[in-house]
Amino acid sequence: MSDGIGNKELALSVLDLVSLHTGETPGSGIARSVDLAQHVERAGYKRYWLAEHHAIAGLACSATSVLIGHVAGATSTIRVGSGGVMLPNHAPLVVAEQFGTLDAIYPGRIDLGLGRAPGGDFATMRALRRDLRQNGDDFPELLAELQGYLRPERPGQAVKAFPGQGSNVPITLLGSSGYSAQLAAELGLPFAFAAHFAPDYLYVAARLYRELFRPSEVLDKPYLMVGVQVVAAETDAAAQRLFTTPQQRFLRLIRNQPVELLPPVDSMEPLWLPHEKEAVKSRLAAAIVGSEATVKAGVGKLVADTGADELIVVTDTYEHADRLQSYERLAAVASKVNAAHGLASATR
Repeated sequence: MSDGIGNKELALSVLDLVSLHTGETPGSGIARSVDLAQHVERAGYKRYWLAEHHAIAGLACSATSVLIGHVAGATSTIRVGSGGVMLPNHAPLVVAEQFGTLDAIYPGRIDLGLGRAPGGDFATMRALRRDLRQNGDDFPELLAELQGYLRPERPGQAVKAFPGQGSNVPITLLGSSGYSAQLAAELGLPFAFAAHFAPDYLYVAARLYRELFRPSEVLDKPYLMVGVQVVAAETDAAAQRLFTTPQQRFLRLIRNQPVELLPPVDSMEPLWLPHEKEAVKSRLAAAIVGSEATVKAGVGKLVADTGADELIVVTDTYEHADRLQSYERLAAVASKVNAAHGLASATR
């Protein structure tokens, strides 16, 4: 593939939700994301993906394609894309036109990650849907329609995407269960598993994807990306303290409260009830948190257990400087982890 999918070096990428501090303007948070993208580009990261969430106080990533264009315009080599566009929320033709336009402006640098979740609560979902009867079950049909608008024009094709038609913008399927893993395998597409918030089915989905994979015109062998929370710091204790910021976010999420970034605390124990503690820990069970040595061991184990070809990393610390340093530390240690070793371990 044109973007290098298929190599055996462990690739590192970023997933950004454009998190805000309490009272911060969206413009300020977006500027911080641009700075991070420029920083990780210099550090050798492969992709910078932006999520799609709607009507969630604390996240400024609702207009995903607009953010992609803004970040791509502020960088020069890193691939920029969606992690992901929630396809049932959008008409496939519009998605094709948007990403075809992005590809025309930034050729060879745009990715289209696709999911089928709503990216918001039920009321928001209903406000977004072009057909209120949609529930995600028609995702394969929507995907096929979208692919038709991105591939070369077919004889007799009634509706065409301009720009978009023939652009072949690379598609990756995203998921947190076996459903998308099996669909990606069947269609011969790359697959990204969302272990950064839903790790329970990671190993099952990874196995299904590899076992069921069928080569396609875009991919001759499986390509697995794993979304994972990582916080790397000078010491394990320092990293664990920084990690209380995402822990507080997930605690507020399960309480249906705004999810702005909050400063780290010395201990979470006064903040959560026992059942809330278990719920947050379950959501963040795949997180890799610690010193460079601890993170290297965690990354090595994750790759060995899943056969991941690429990690797409979420790091939401309160201070921007801590976030930049965490991504730098991760790049330094992950360069010593070989994806080929992980693949061999996962398929024995």
